[in-house]
Formats: sequence, C-alpha cells, structure tokens
Amino acid sequence: MTSTTAPTARAAARKVPRILILGGGYVGLFTAIRLRKQLGRREVAIVLVDPRSYMTYQPFLPEAAAGSIEPRHVVASHRRELRNATVINGRVSAIRHAERAVRVTPAEGEDYWVRYDHLVVSLGAVARTLPIPGLAEVGLGFKQVEEAFALRNQVLGLMDEAASTWDPERRKKMLTFTFVGGGFAGIEALGEIEDMARSACRDFDSIERSDLRFVLVEATHRILPELGEELGGYALEQLRARGIEMHLSTFLNSCEDGHVVLSDGTEFDSETIVWTAGVKPSPAVQRSDLPLTETGRVRADASLRIVEEDGTVVENAWTAGDCASVPDLAVGEGAFCAPTAQHAVRQAKHLGDNIARVLAGEEPVDYVHANVGTVASLGLFKGVAQIFGIKLRGPLAWFMHRSYHLFAMPTWNRKVRIMLDWTTSLLFRREPVALGGVSTPRAEFIAASAPAPSRENLPEPPTVV
Repeated sequence: MTSTTAPTARAAARKVPRILILGGGYVGLFTAIRLRKQLGRREVAIVLVDPRSYMTYQPFLPEAAAGSIEPRHVVASHRRELRNATVINGRVSAIRHAERAVRVTPAEGEDYWVRYDHLVVSLGAVARTLPIPGLAEVGLGFKQVEEAFALRNQVLGLMDEAASTWDPERRKKMLTFTFVGGGFAGIEALGEIEDMARSACRDFDSIERSDLRFVLVEATHRILPELGEELGGYALEQLRARGIEMHLSTFLNSCEDGHVVLSDGTEFDSETIVWTAGVKPSPAVQRSDLPLTETGRVRADASLRIVEEDGTVVENAWTAGDCASVPDLAVGEGAFCAPTAQHAVRQAKHLGDNIARVLAGEEPVDYVHANVGTVASLGLFKGVAQIFGIKLRGPLAWFMHRSYHLFAMPTWNRKVRIMLDWTTSLLFRREPVALGGVSTPRAEFIAASAPAPSRENLPEPPTVV
C-alpha cells in the first residue's frame, strides 16, 4: 500500500502474487473462500476491499425485516470467514488497471493506493433511483441489512405512534405503507412486512387490521416477471386478496413530504415509501480504465475474464456478479446472466477455480449454469416457486424458498442460527417491538444532561366538559 499520490510504476516484485478483490458481497466472499481452499498463503496473497466488514445475504432481508430471522444472522463476517486474507474496509474511489493499482477511501483518514497482480471486480449493484421529487428525502432502500432493520423499526414505530395520536389524518398517513417496484425485492419485502404488521395488530387495542393500508406501485403490467404470467398472476391475486392495493403500469411522479402522486392520478399521504425499483452497477466501475458495456457493466467473456469490445482479454483482470456483463451460455447467443444470487454464488466459485487454473499455467474454463428455478416468499407460509419447470404455490413453495436459500447461505454457523430463528418463530409469535432509538442512541443521555425545567408557570389543565 502507498500514499495518496497516484502510482507511477509497478511495485517491487512480491514473493507471491497478490489478488485484490473489490467488493465483499456474494462474489467477493465466495471467490476469496474458494481461492484460499486451493491456494495457501505461500502461493497467493488475497486482499478484499469493502466498506462493510460483512457480506449481506440479500434474499433473507425480507424475513429479517419481518422478524423471522435475527438481522445479524443474515450477514457473514469477512474477517471470521477469511482468516488467511487481508480485509480492508473502505470505498473504491479509482481503479487504474494499467498501473495495477486501486485507490481506497477509508471512513477516516486519507485515501491510499493498493497495488495488485490480479484484480477481481465484484462491486455489485446499488439502488437505481430516479429524479423523483421527494424520493431522496423520504424514500428508503432495501438492499442492506441496515435498511431492513430500519424498515421494521419504522413500521412498528409508526404503529405505536398511530395508536397514541388523536389526529385522524396524521394517523392515516402513519398507517399507509407504499412499496415501489414489483420485482423479487419489492414483492417479498411487501409480503413479509404486511404479514408482520397485520399480525402485530393483535397487540394494539386501537388499531384494526383494516386500518393498515399497503400500496404497491409497479411501472409494468405485471409483478415477478421472472416467474412467468401464470405464477406472477397467482401472486398478484393473492396479494390483492390480502387487501393490498396494486397499481400496475403506473409510475411514482412525486412523494414530497410523504404526499404520493401517481401517474394514474391517485394521490395519498404515506409516511413510509420503500424503493425497490431496480438496480444499477456500482458507480465505482465508472471511475476506472476498464471496458464497460452501454449499460455501465464491466464487459466479460464466458470465462469471467474482463475483455475489450473486440474480445481482447484484459490481462489479469476478472469480474462476476451484478456489476458484470457475463454471457449466459446456457440460454444462448446474445443472452447475459441475470443479476441474481444464484448466478453470483456459482460464478464466484467458478471464478476462484479459474484464477487458480491460470496461476497454475492452465487455461480458464467457461462458466455455464442452467437456471435451477425461481422461488419467492409472499409472507409466512405463503410463496410461489418454479423448480425444474414444476410450478408450486402456497406453503410448499414457501418451504422451497427457505430451503434453497438456507442451502446457499455461507457457513454452517449462519445456517444453524437461521434454522434456530425459524424454529423459535414457529413456536412463539414474532416480537412486535420497535427499536427506533438505535438510530439516535445518545438522545436520552442528552435529554438527561439538560438543566432541570422550572416548576414555575406550569400550564393550566384544560377545562373538561
């Protein structure tokens, strides 16, 4: 590692090649694990860079938000799982592959450059937002465990507040929850949160299930397009039967101060607006000299090597996951792998194997994976799935959803903890407790430190008629 000045020459030859992995999501973590299983510390040095010290398994975020899984159990610690690798917490602010150097911006302190011999770009994706008035101010994303935890706290906290207010308009706004985006993230989050909130009504003597209003806004004419017309239509009918308002072929025009205006003319107030309308490649890939596609993804060949537009391989540069444009050989010419956890996990293991092959003087192997199926949860005991062409609905689909993602979750430590969470939630009800104070932990201490109020000039009590 060097100072903040730009690199001008290759570092002195190292005893072992250094592989620098950018991003600690599915691809970054699984690639590092795979590499370390095949190559020891005396054969290769592995360095992973990510702003967070853990990997988030995003398919379990809806259940973490609903309280079926402890939020800490849907993440895997980089340092625990990568004991024989170096973990750097910081953001990638520049990639200069021509000089084999990456600039890292830590949370505290000055930027610095990290040199490498092989580069793995696995920076993933971020929420694809639009310049909609009010969205940046009131919207909430749903890609990180912090956002799932915040959404749970917000929904339950607003129910607490609504049960303690006499203002009917304010109460109505508090109990209206809007989700924008009808893909997997949006539908699963909506289904789990609606299920949790209506169940929590049993603990409120002044809130009925019918007082809660859930609204979905989707720009296309259907939801869950990956599942096809039949299963997507089934999911739509099930959500409507639960009283969820569905606005299809509709756009969010504005949401300033929580006042939602839709393209179909509908207007209402909503204290909670969750944005799940798509993703885009990490902006960090734009600050690089690597070849990108028109959609901003890193261009790759089927062996997961980074390539120029004419197919020329960029030496010692690899990519996979949501930020990469990888040909999908299982589908056919012109197709590219979808940004799913299924592809990311399998690409990561294949990528680790390919790097090991190249270091051993062998040729890399093309990545080919036929889609096993698609699963989606719609709440507790509710789901839709298509496994090897077999269409499933209801509790069986829900069980397949949990089984598949439990299998894909890294480490037995996480698997066991999640199974214990599920067992507990089946035996006992989920806790409808909001911990909203975690965002301002010093508020009570600051209030206690303030001077004591004067006992003089106390307000007169109101006249009771």
